[in-house]
Amino acid sequence: MPPEPPPGGDRRDFVKKSCAVCIGGALGAVPALAGVVVFLDPLRRNADAGLLAQITTLDSLPDDGTPVLFPVIATRTDAWNKAVAPIGAVYVRRVRPDQVQAFNITCPHAGCAVEFQAEKEGFICPCHNSLFSVSGKRSGDSPAARDLDELPAEIRNHGEVWVRFQNFKTGKAEKIAQS
Repeated sequence: MPPEPPPGGDRRDFVKKSCAVCIGGALGAVPALAGVVVFLDPLRRNADAGLLAQITTLDSLPDDGTPVLFPVIATRTDAWNKAVAPIGAVYVRRVRPDQVQAFNITCPHAGCAVEFQAEKEGFICPCHNSLFSVSGKRSGDSPAARDLDELPAEIRNHGEVWVRFQNFKTGKAEKIAQS
């Protein structure tokens, strides 16, 4: 016959087990909550808005409307690292003394970088010879399904040129923002 448990032994076991459950639950809640935050993080971000970046000043743009290539520099943060690096490039041109126009350099056909060629009076894609006018419109027999992707641009603070930079999906007739 097994020995009888001492009086109050069941209470001690109950207290030990209750403490173990409480401590284990508290310790398990921290990684569970961190996982939920990481899982829901993309919902917090607004990927379609693009990055508003200062690109240049009006003084650096020719008055004749010739497009000039500028890199888009942004601060990227991941985990513990923070880096300032180029994330793309834009062509910016002066349309009027108080208005500018900006284009993403990515060809909407296959994603190659277009080049401005003054002798052709427009942009040319070296991958498939698509030609775009200075205003970004398709010219000739371009295989591109749409015009160059124009980006919202504005002039602030007495001559700073700001562009909302964004990449778009290539090979599509409609302009679809990449996330």
